[in-house]
Amino acid sequence: MSTQKLIPYHTTENHVWNWQGNHIQYTVMGTGKPLLLVHGFGASIGHWRKNIPVLAAGGYRVFAIDLLGFGGSDKPALSYTVELWQQQIKDFWDTYINEPTIFIGNSIGALLSLMVVTNYAEIAAGGVLINSAGGLNHRPEELNLPLRLVMAAFTRLVNSPTFGPFLFNRIRQKHRIRSTLRQVYCDSDAITEELVELIYQPACDPGAQKVFASVLTAPPGPRPSELLPKLQSPLLILWGEEDPWTPISGATIFQKQSHQGKDVKFVGIPKAGHCPHDENPESVNSLILDWLSSRW
Repeated sequence: MSTQKLIPYHTTENHVWNWQGNHIQYTVMGTGKPLLLVHGFGASIGHWRKNIPVLAAGGYRVFAIDLLGFGGSDKPALSYTVELWQQQIKDFWDTYINEPTIFIGNSIGALLSLMVVTNYAEIAAGGVLINSAGGLNHRPEELNLPLRLVMAAFTRLVNSPTFGPFLFNRIRQKHRIRSTLRQVYCDSDAITEELVELIYQPACDPGAQKVFASVLTAPPGPRPSELLPKLQSPLLILWGEEDPWTPISGATIFQKQSHQGKDVKFVGIPKAGHCPHDENPESVNSLILDWLSSRW
């Protein structure tokens, strides 16, 4: 159970950026060299509430952004892809940061951070990837035949005008959110009402159901194996060792990078699941700050 003294998240000031005609929510705290935090699927700025104040107190200017379709950002009906969010992150950097930045992400946010660090090497000082996703969705070849058929049927239901909203309304119920969190968090004490609300409230926004359907049927995007050969910046890879969604057994590609001469450090987080930055913030914050101080 967390004992770290935290500045309540609501004391940070949220701002609105107009991007391509949409309102994007972001926050910034602290002074110093810039960090940009990118959340995962279904999450938001609030998922970094245990990290932003600590990283800012460590001497950094910490930005966090709600991806289009999530959190306090607008949720227009369009085709959501990792390339769309990559452009959002790059345009945000152009607008507000404009100096070499460390990109820090969890899950899909980690994949997006890796995309930015490798595709826009000139803007990156490095990246911190926390339980990185291998894609926005599973690729068909990654699933065995029975599961492939199940997922195909689920995709059709999600996109159905009749069943899609009904299915989404059931998925977003608070008790189902708690059940999902229990699958991916080792420490049940970390599954607080605040955390459930952070996920539940944006799911009630107009357009949230169509975002959900679009994301679940979107292309998976580039594989980490396609991105890593282009890597020029240092990486810190953090991995909750008990993650059932992106198991540490699949992180070998990152662990091999240091053997290939890349500046990549890999650290497993014991007794933590898919979101160790929220479940074990003391360890994650300390590892990030130590790594930053050794490279920046």
